[in-house]
Amino acid sequence: MCPSSSESPDLHYPAEALPLEPHYARPLRIAEREAEPKRRYVVLFLLTVVTTTAVGAENYAGFLSDFGRAALHVTAWQLVLNAFWYSASILAILGAHEFGHYFACRYYGVNASLPYFLPLPPLIFITGTMGAVIRIREPITSKRALFDIGIAGPIAGFLVAIPLLVIGMHLSTVVPLPPRMIGYNLGEPLIFQAARWLTFGALPAGSDVNLHPMAFAAWFGLIATAINLFPIGQLDGGHVSYAVLGGRISTAITIITVGCLVALTVFVSWSWVVWTVVTTAMLLIFGPRHPRTLDEHEPIDRGRTWLAVFALFMFVVCFTPAPLEPMNIIGPRPRPRSSGGLQAQSAPATEPSADRHRPSPAFESPASPPAQF
Repeated sequence: MCPSSSESPDLHYPAEALPLEPHYARPLRIAEREAEPKRRYVVLFLLTVVTTTAVGAENYAGFLSDFGRAALHVTAWQLVLNAFWYSASILAILGAHEFGHYFACRYYGVNASLPYFLPLPPLIFITGTMGAVIRIREPITSKRALFDIGIAGPIAGFLVAIPLLVIGMHLSTVVPLPPRMIGYNLGEPLIFQAARWLTFGALPAGSDVNLHPMAFAAWFGLIATAINLFPIGQLDGGHVSYAVLGGRISTAITIITVGCLVALTVFVSWSWVVWTVVTTAMLLIFGPRHPRTLDEHEPIDRGRTWLAVFALFMFVVCFTPAPLEPMNIIGPRPRPRSSGGLQAQSAPATEPSADRHRPSPAFESPASPPAQF
């Protein structure tokens, strides 16, 4: 992901800080890099390992229970070990994304922090993490550097998420739906639907996929990729939009996209409310215009134009209009969408369908809003 700490965009820099003459930012000297304290990165990473492992253990217990029908005969130690199906997968996706940005910064000599992993309380947030961010500490003066740094993260994360999705789907199982349950509807991106269909084909009536924790981690990674590719201001997609289309068009696209997010929140799914608030705040604080590079009016080359097309493809196949909805509050006849393999609880009967759903945790945790990345 590209935001900076506290979920603000990672590549923000004030326009007045731009140098008068075009040049790449001075690379950090080796001594400066070694002098940077690493404790904060290590602590945040270890905390994120703990929170995602807790979520993974809960997820794996639900996966073994087949929607609450099967008794669990595993030790706590076995649950912890198998929790890394989720924890290691999601950390790999998020780490690949952020290190994609980081190494692109190193290539262009741009002063950037190591990734900050962001833990979240596992009993409240179903993912155990808000994602990860890096901090860009100086201006990026070239469109080529801006484009490459912006697009490197989504491509790296996407390339890690796809094989994990395929493996996770093959580790998942098709089971009969229980007659009564509550949980979360997980919206299925197009590539998620394709992986499910290629693995299981058409599902029998009254059956659904009991999603393996690795596949759930891949789902989270796909949603994170789509969110980062929104063409808004200084998100990854905003950097690509500015580099390809220029300042005036990218500014208009930023405003339109934020308006679309508001419409999604009001008319489609309240799971967008936090991200809509964040992007609206970004618009008000930083303004709709992306900070200028010195070569703003110079077009990028054809190869990067095709990479921008690939970024658009990634956004389309990773996006879903309703990422997360609590099944027990979305109406009298909720449609299950995605299984996260957590223990089902007693609730009004749901209508079986060929879609996926994620049952609620066995623990009595409150229904939480979707984690933002």
